[in-house]
Amino acid sequence: MSEIIDGNAVAKSIHQELTAELASLKYDRPPCVAFIRVGEDPASVSYVKKKEKVAGEIGITSRLHILPESTPQDELNALIDSLNADDSVDAVLIQAPLPKQLNERDTFNRVRADKDVDGFSNANLGFLCQEDSRAFVACTPAGIIELLKRSNVETKGKKAVVIGRSLIVGKPMALLLMQKGMDATVTVCHSRSENMKEICSQADILIVAVGRPNTVSADMVKDGACVIDVGINRVPSSETKSGYRLVGDVDFANVAPKCSKITPVPGGVGPMTVAMLMKNTVSAYKRHMAK
Repeated sequence: MSEIIDGNAVAKSIHQELTAELASLKYDRPPCVAFIRVGEDPASVSYVKKKEKVAGEIGITSRLHILPESTPQDELNALIDSLNADDSVDAVLIQAPLPKQLNERDTFNRVRADKDVDGFSNANLGFLCQEDSRAFVACTPAGIIELLKRSNVETKGKKAVVIGRSLIVGKPMALLLMQKGMDATVTVCHSRSENMKEICSQADILIVAVGRPNTVSADMVKDGACVIDVGINRVPSSETKSGYRLVGDVDFANVAPKCSKITPVPGGVGPMTVAMLMKNTVSAYKRHMAK
């Protein structure tokens, strides 16, 4: 029987560690993270509320800036510039997705590297490539590394396959797994990959981030593999009040019996993303206060 990796429990441990760390610091103000939300996308509203709640529980002050859906790029840029220059703000997070008139890449790159706790800017991605300690690593892949470490998953010399090549998950995930200390042998698959089933079935560690339900079936998974499911997909359900249920990118019911360890959806990777955002924010705070 596979071990279910409980992301909620690991995230809670990280929250407690950060709370204790902040309590031990003697700086004259608490950390401050600024959230920027453009528009009223329901998922974005929910995500930002969750982040604000967790920040408050840990002892991090948050400021929420809400801009209208029609906000032009220069107005958003001006807000980012003002937060970059504000010494009382340690971290700046822009909630994605942004409305179509806004350029996400340029917006993420606008955030000063030492306040970019999402780790999406070209500067932080460059630091990650160079294994530079200044890097803020994108929160989802950073959270997955924590799950692997705290679940005692051996990575040294192991075959790791990452399905997905986004800047938010796939690319930084591959870089982290091949870093010194992790030392995995990494293959990245995507929508144009050939023989994906064969490649995945050789993986000791399989990380799936494609955003499509049940992409990975049991015949794609090696016996005893560790499977990390990043996907969060809504599918119709007559059994829930909302009319839908959340599932991952992995066919959990059929894949789980083959695995040594597997993350569930929900309750696996999701809580870790928020936990690592808080960890990055505390790190940014300590750097700023030490100057």
